[in-house]
Amino acid sequence: MDVYTLGEAFAVVTSARIRHEHEARLDVTGAEFVVAVGLARLGHEVAWLGKVGGDEAGARVLAALRGQGVDVSDARVDETSTTGLMLRESRLGQAARVVHYRTAVRLSQGNVPPDRIAGARVLHVSGITAALNARDAMNAAVRAARVSGVTVSVSVDYHDPLWPDLREAEEVLGELACSADVLFVRQSELDLVKPALSGDREVVVTRGARGVSVRVDGMRHDAPGLPAPVVDPGGSEAAFVAGYLSALLEGLHPSDRLRRGCLLAAFAASGPSDWQGLPTRAELPLLDLDV
Repeated sequence: MDVYTLGEAFAVVTSARIRHEHEARLDVTGAEFVVAVGLARLGHEVAWLGKVGGDEAGARVLAALRGQGVDVSDARVDETSTTGLMLRESRLGQAARVVHYRTAVRLSQGNVPPDRIAGARVLHVSGITAALNARDAMNAAVRAARVSGVTVSVSVDYHDPLWPDLREAEEVLGELACSADVLFVRQSELDLVKPALSGDREVVVTRGARGVSVRVDGMRHDAPGLPAPVVDPGGSEAAFVAGYLSALLEGLHPSDRLRRGCLLAAFAASGPSDWQGLPTRAELPLLDLDV
């Protein structure tokens, strides 16, 4: 297994304006979901651990992952509950407005298979999982990875509505970031995880239109974002993570890791789905002639 990841996946309904529109788009998504699909499409062996409800949305989540070649043999279905839902208004030229209808379905520590994590090269988790009631499961996965010498990848993914208490967010996300070997953090999140910014871990900083950078072995490397038509940027950050981890697994130079991350982010943003537009290996040159 190249990458093992765990987190929430849910249905998403997207419309230009939910109050008035009669048409909407139904899809499934989730931060770790997008990372898993992005890596699988590039030919990597990926496993996703999550829990969904015993409903059609949950069945669609698992079917979509299986269809992309992602291993979901550890995933759980709670027949007594429903899968989460997100309503997203995507208006041209404006940031999407989202409303989450969270599910009571949550991973527990007992759902985490330490032996499977120990067999992976990378474990990837995010601050979204830390904010939800699956924190114990996430921490168990990180401990299993650390004990087994598996590279831990962490995306801070701070979202204000998920953290009513900013101090709790700083404490939890700071501790999670310090467990990372590879840390993905937005420019706006740097103050939240200050203790993790020192040391020898790889720190990847995304700055929106100003590009991305990474510090590796005390050296900073930078890359610009790739120009591409933006339809919906919703899945671009998770797609960037998938591209970066793909290049890391292949031992590419830090600058090339950033470039592949930006490339997948551009693919994700250029379509209405967070993940359906992500490229296969053969499709990478469609946006980047240098790949």
